[in-house]
Amino acid sequence: MQKARYDVAMRSAVVAAWAASLVGWAAACGPAATHARKKLTAAEIVQQSTPAIVRIQTDLAGQEGAHGVGTGFIVAADGRIATNLHVIHGSKAVSVTLLDGTTLPVHEVIAVDPDRDLAIIQVNRSGLPVLRLGDSEKVDAGDPVIAIGNPLGVLDYTVSDGLISSIRMLENTTKVLQISAPISRGSSGGPLFNSYGEVIGVATFISLQGQNLNFGIPSNYLRPLMAARSGMTLEQLEARLPATPHVGEPAIERKVPHHEMAILDGCKDTSIVEVVRVITEAIDNGAPIYNQGNHEACYRIYEGAARKLRDDLKACDGIKGALDAGLKRAEGEISYTEKAWALRDTFDGLLDVVMRKARDAK
Repeated sequence: MQKARYDVAMRSAVVAAWAASLVGWAAACGPAATHARKKLTAAEIVQQSTPAIVRIQTDLAGQEGAHGVGTGFIVAADGRIATNLHVIHGSKAVSVTLLDGTTLPVHEVIAVDPDRDLAIIQVNRSGLPVLRLGDSEKVDAGDPVIAIGNPLGVLDYTVSDGLISSIRMLENTTKVLQISAPISRGSSGGPLFNSYGEVIGVATFISLQGQNLNFGIPSNYLRPLMAARSGMTLEQLEARLPATPHVGEPAIERKVPHHEMAILDGCKDTSIVEVVRVITEAIDNGAPIYNQGNHEACYRIYEGAARKLRDDLKACDGIKGALDAGLKRAEGEISYTEKAWALRDTFDGLLDVVMRKARDAK
């Protein structure tokens, strides 16, 4: 199993988000634009955006019967679609499925950016609905973000929300948006929206020689690719690329539980804030130790935090049950790497449901 890595930027953003929800959700700073802009609810963003989001299916070259799946979104009415490069890389055939079930073959790759894991592909269809790009230079840590994708290749048009946890620079000078919204396999290449329904990022997995984090490639990197007017076939693409794109999916499979908000029933706001504080403090302390290679020490930190919360919480039976389930899963794993991951998944599932409740409280 590949080593996992994560860092510790989520804490302040999540705590701030929950605190803000107690007095009303704070407005996010959106990118400037010439059109009239109006903040939208998550439901409004989903309703207006899903017609322009597609499922991408691939037949993998050299692997008879092997298929891949990802997400893309329409950026021009003439059939140009943005996605991650790793979604199509290594494929002998690619097709997209629209919201109405229509499947169209991809006949051309318009442009790619291997350093930033981006691609623009083309289908023969005009008059398609289009998503509007926002200015990703105007986003800040703490801004709300909504992701729509096809996790695991079977849960089409799944919506998740969270925050921009941090804005980071990779070694190849690529800027990335670290987000708390969960991104699963199959959702790579999907759009990330700001509160105006504008695309400010492309969801992707990135492995930083350690535990995967949820990231988005800023939408401004798409603009020069959209200006390209000549493309290439899939065969020509493969001839020009190295064996794998620079940015790709990690080997570790996340198993973050998705909780209904009823899991928080009976919990006082002060108790929920304490849950967030203890969990994010554990991640703050455990993450650097894990990244240094001491997975057992990281697991012990997580275990101690989970047991303390379970024992100290009053009347929060749903959260206690989730913690018990996570501890039981960890105990059933063999390696400390897997044990640490089991509790990290437990923590992320709880942070996610708290975030959703915070958004609904606005």
